[in-house]
Amino acid sequence: MTQSHPRISKAVIPAAGLGTRFLPATKATPKEMLPVVDKPAIQYVVEEAVAAGLSDVLMITGRNKRPLEDHFDRNYELESALTRKGDAERLQKVQESSDLATMHYVRQGDPRGLGHAVLCAAPHVGDQPFAVLLGDDLIDPRDPLLARMVEIQEREGGSVIALMEVAPEQIHLYGCAAVELTAEDDLVRVTGLVEKPDVSDAPSNLAVIGRYVLDPAVFDILRKTEPGRGGEIQLTDALQLLADDEKIGGPVHGVVFKGRRYDTGDRGDYLRAIVRLACEREDLGPDFRTWLRSYVTEEM
Repeated sequence: MTQSHPRISKAVIPAAGLGTRFLPATKATPKEMLPVVDKPAIQYVVEEAVAAGLSDVLMITGRNKRPLEDHFDRNYELESALTRKGDAERLQKVQESSDLATMHYVRQGDPRGLGHAVLCAAPHVGDQPFAVLLGDDLIDPRDPLLARMVEIQEREGGSVIALMEVAPEQIHLYGCAAVELTAEDDLVRVTGLVEKPDVSDAPSNLAVIGRYVLDPAVFDILRKTEPGRGGEIQLTDALQLLADDEKIGGPVHGVVFKGRRYDTGDRGDYLRAIVRLACEREDLGPDFRTWLRSYVTEEM
């Protein structure tokens, strides 16, 4: 008989980073608020959590991140103005973000890495499994990665991380997993993790991307985890300990994702993500694709 594990209802979104790769745009604007077509990147992430059944969302923020809270709050003045104009379409778009989920916020204070940011969620999460979504990775809603990860965690227990095959020369940009195959094509057992290894030291070409479903045992490990690579508390190091000893918090599995992922953490990939999403929009795509073909043919 398949064991049943607690239902996951909470999502944690670390959003305290400084966004230095996007300066000067992020000098006064949080990187999470940079628009991807006509929505800020962070809204795509919250929508993904909600689509997977996680309607309780805790955002880990820092100084100068107030616009994140404002975006998911009501704006009565704007709503009133749109109502007076009879602009129901834009009013609905404005209200979407404030009606998405039950939002909570806590400040990280001292930016000491992803592991420390996740640890800040401990009082809110308690002793239940929870999801972590990083805002730099946007997952296409047609490829429900997080829902699959939640399904695996509720069936198998322990923790589940998202993995994606990358070119060997890119593995140094990611956490990398050593794995064992299972009977399911997209599911592997994680036996080891290395944060941003050299190509020669990488155990595979499976990179850890920004989705996790974690057992609460990770909090006790993070409290004892010393700063690792980059002088930061690495979530990868804590997951390595969980993979080493299942008695601590159950096994660590990986879902190998082969769907559509938009990396907005890099300027070039951010621009490519906008172009891809705009091309696929029913309201923008036809005209935009026509212009893009013309531009590429005539200008390039």
